[in-house]
Amino acid sequence: MNAPEGLTELVSAGNVLFLIWGAVLIFSMHAGFAFLEAGSVRKKNVVNALTKIPTDWAVSTLVYFFVGFPLAYGITFLGSATGMLEDRSYDLAHFFFLLCFAAVIPAIISGGIAERMKFLPHVIGGAVLVATAYPLFEGLVWGRFNVLGADDGWLAGAFGAGFHDYAGSVVVHAMGGWLALPVIIMVGARMGRYLDGESRPVAIHSVPFVALGSWFLMVGWFGFNVASAATLPKISGLVAANSLMAMGGGLLAAMLVSRRDSVFVYNGALAGLVAVCAGSDIMHPVSALVVGAVAGVIFVKGFLWANEKLRIDDVLGVWPLHGICGAWGGVAAGIFGLESLGGLGGVSFLSQLAGTVACIVIALVISTVVYGLLKVTVGLRLSPGEEMLGSDLTIHAGKAYPEELI
Repeated sequence: MNAPEGLTELVSAGNVLFLIWGAVLIFSMHAGFAFLEAGSVRKKNVVNALTKIPTDWAVSTLVYFFVGFPLAYGITFLGSATGMLEDRSYDLAHFFFLLCFAAVIPAIISGGIAERMKFLPHVIGGAVLVATAYPLFEGLVWGRFNVLGADDGWLAGAFGAGFHDYAGSVVVHAMGGWLALPVIIMVGARMGRYLDGESRPVAIHSVPFVALGSWFLMVGWFGFNVASAATLPKISGLVAANSLMAMGGGLLAAMLVSRRDSVFVYNGALAGLVAVCAGSDIMHPVSALVVGAVAGVIFVKGFLWANEKLRIDDVLGVWPLHGICGAWGGVAAGIFGLESLGGLGGVSFLSQLAGTVACIVIALVISTVVYGLLKVTVGLRLSPGEEMLGSDLTIHAGKAYPEELI
């Protein structure tokens, strides 16, 4: 082996390792989803929260391997293991990395319908969406269809640039949040949440669990954003800096608007990270700070609007956090990515708006069909008696705190 060949192999191995590093960080975020939901529900539903997330992960792995990834990228892994080892190592690492994105979809939905949805319909619904809605839009932006994101695609032809979503503000987060909205509405509010025309907020189980889950998510997010470079030569310090600035902006804005409410503070940081994903590679850090701060305000106000005004009982606020803040991030990339505002350019506001709207429409239509069919066939909601007793005992026959009587 000569020196150039050895260098090529080293770079190839480094690219595989880089993607696996990013995938492991994002994989750790699912612990964050689990603890965030477990902390946000009552004690009688903690086991259910901690069981749904790993179950969704396992099911997502299977459906994305056999259906979702081939749909989005036209790549399958049904050949011999020898061929995979010799020729497909990067593709396999890329599958692992993108699986971590796909598995976020049912994890997002899980937080919105917590405490009152049946286990099996939740798992089935998430599996169908990971196999259909998510890879369809993923393929339109990043994958083999590439008609929205490509430089020679529909939007580029119409508006001068394709839809830009570097790390998934829209492809992952807005998609997940808007997929969640129809089922949150269909399953209805928790018992006692709204009575006699009054809103009666349900106290969360554990602020420490919420904080722990949020920290898992914040740390893992740097795999989400930085590793979206996909190869070592494309790593960008700008992406890391912008992620930090948006996270800080979202946290501080939420702290101010919510008057130092700890749960809002942590979610404000996550809102900033959701919003910056799309344009983290093209914005100036000061712009990322602004985008994150706006997202922090959107989450606090959006959570209160959704739960108190619209009364849809979105337990973790997944629609405002992922759906609305993700959509804001997609549009913001078309504003703050412009050279005139200190960005690197190569984006179009109209393309960003069109791509974001396309995501919302696809998500709402497919989610309504999928969960509508589940509702009329197997049902979505626990019975009143089961909900009153708690999903831990009725679904899992166990409690997180068995020494407590209630």
